[in-house]
Parts: sequence; C-alpha cells; structure tokens
Amino acid sequence: MPGPGPAVAAVRLAVRAAVADLPPWSQVLVACSGGADSLALAAAAAFEGSRAGVRVGAVIVDHGLQVGSAQVAARAAEQCRALGLDPVDVVRVDVPASPAGPEEAARTARYAALADAATRHTAAVILLGHTRDDQAEQVLLGLARGSGARSLSGMPPTRGGYVRPLLGVSRTQTQAACAEAGLEPWLDPHNDDSRFARVRARRAVADLERDLGPGLTAALARSADLLRDDADLLDELAGQARAGLAAGEEPPASSSSAEPSTGGRAQGDVRVSVHAVAALPAALRRRVWRILAAEAGTRSVSAVHVESLDALVMAWRGQGTVDLPGGVVCERVAGSIRLGRRR
Repeated sequence: MPGPGPAVAAVRLAVRAAVADLPPWSQVLVACSGGADSLALAAAAAFEGSRAGVRVGAVIVDHGLQVGSAQVAARAAEQCRALGLDPVDVVRVDVPASPAGPEEAARTARYAALADAATRHTAAVILLGHTRDDQAEQVLLGLARGSGARSLSGMPPTRGGYVRPLLGVSRTQTQAACAEAGLEPWLDPHNDDSRFARVRARRAVADLERDLGPGLTAALARSADLLRDDADLLDELAGQARAGLAAGEEPPASSSSAEPSTGGRAQGDVRVSVHAVAALPAALRRRVWRILAAEAGTRSVSAVHVESLDALVMAWRGQGTVDLPGGVVCERVAGSIRLGRRR
C-alpha cells in the first residue's frame, strides 16, 4: 500500500514531535479556521494523535466579520468531524471596535475563545496552524515597526499551552497536503484585502523572494529562530537586572541636579534609582523599561515610548513626564524614576 504524499508526510512529521511527549489520553485541540494551513494541521493531528494515544479535537472560532462566516465555520467543523476529531466546538465571538485595529481585536477575541475551550476540555495543548510563510511575514512586520530583536524573533514554537508545529512547513506544502488528502480548504477573501497589514506583508515577501531569489522566506524564518534565542537570553538577564535595582535610591548630593520633587508615593507606584538604571547596558536597560512599565500597569509600550523613558536617565535636561498607554506616567523625581498613575 503506497504511503502518504510528500506534503502530507511533511505535515505529519511536523505534528508528530508536538504530540510525542504528551501523556496517553491527553486532550489536544486544533484551532481550525477551515483554511489550508489549519485543515492540513487538523488532518495530521488526527493521524498522529491516534498513533500517540492522545485525543484530538478542534475549536473553530467564528468572528462574525464576514458574510457567511457561520457557514464557513460549520463546513470547517464538518471536515474536522469527518477526520475523526472529537470534540469539535464552533464558538461565535464578538469583535468590538478597537483603537488597535480590527486584526488585533479579532486576535484578542480569538485567543480568549481558545483559552476558554482549553479550560472547558482540559486540553494539554492547543495546536496553531502558523507556517514558515507566516513567520517570515511576521519578521518583516517587525522590521517595519523597528521594535528590536524581540519583535524580529517572530512567533515562538511554544508559548504557554499553545504549540505551532508547522513553523518549518511552507504554505505551499499545507495547500498540497489538503489536495493530497482530498480536503477542501476555505479561501479567506481577507487574504487578498490590502487593508490588512499581514496581507501587505505577504505581498512584500513574495515580491522580495522574486527579486532577491528563492530561499528568502526560509532565511527570514531562520533569522527569527536565531534572534529568539538572543532575545530570550537578554530578557532573562533583564529580569535579573530589574530584581537588583535599588528602589528609589537617592544620588550623592554632589551629583544631584535641579529636578522637580513632588514628594510622597502613591499606592502602586514603581520607583527605581536613576543611577541604578543608568548603569545598565543599553540592551538590558531598554528591556528593563518595558518591565517597569508592565509593573506600573501598561504593556503596550512602543519603541518611541522606550526612547523617551531612556532619555530621563541618559539625556536628562529637565524634561517633563512621559505619558504611557493606560493612564500611566513616568517622571524623574529627586534622583528616582517613578512610574504610576497620574496624580
């Protein structure tokens, strides 16, 4: 009896490693949109899951953003059930308007639905269908944002309970795998809508691959892997550096500058010594600013924010507070850096 086609074999091999070490009878869920990537993933997970002795189900999230989305979700669920997946949930979510844009709002709603499904079904992991092409596009978007190594490191293969087995598999392979298996993937019209950044990045990668030669997509994905190792180490060192920072240590009287001093400390404030922060290497200091901002209650810190924060210790000229998302401000007060709510 002939074996699977080469594309099916490639996808199965990628999924095999994701489920191999799970305890017997673990529940695995596949996030399936019905597109080629997630449908090929679902088929491979059904096959490899039975060999590994784990249960494989699927979650289909209907964002309700397109006409006929309920029918698309129902068709994806039908194909997942035909593959033997169980349970198969279709979850309808509301995607509210967001200043971050529709893509980010849909992503937030989707991951909330996936996390809820994982809890309801006590899933060990959720498999996501991002491919090598998605990784390359993510790296290109990171380059456009200019946000540093973490942004360029792309999507991790694992994070929390989420696993991306197909980051080494191309989109061409997932499409071929569906064809070899007789599956009919949904063609998302949003994939051709240039209003979305990911679509523009996809076209840009294709143009660059044509102009610079084949292998660009793989090279971008490989760069993400290398940068992720570097970023992980620097993040670990930054966490250690943050733990060692003095809390609001005053500078020596001889070096103090004419800084404003509002006095007092509000509950929830984060305070660190100007001198302690300034002594950190730049690569760690930038990461420590993001840690401090998160401690103060904001996580959406851009590279521009970090540059302004850094100027409070490295280019001090008596400037005022730095406004951060979520109503958080940062100010230099008498030898200390204070991050917290505006008083």
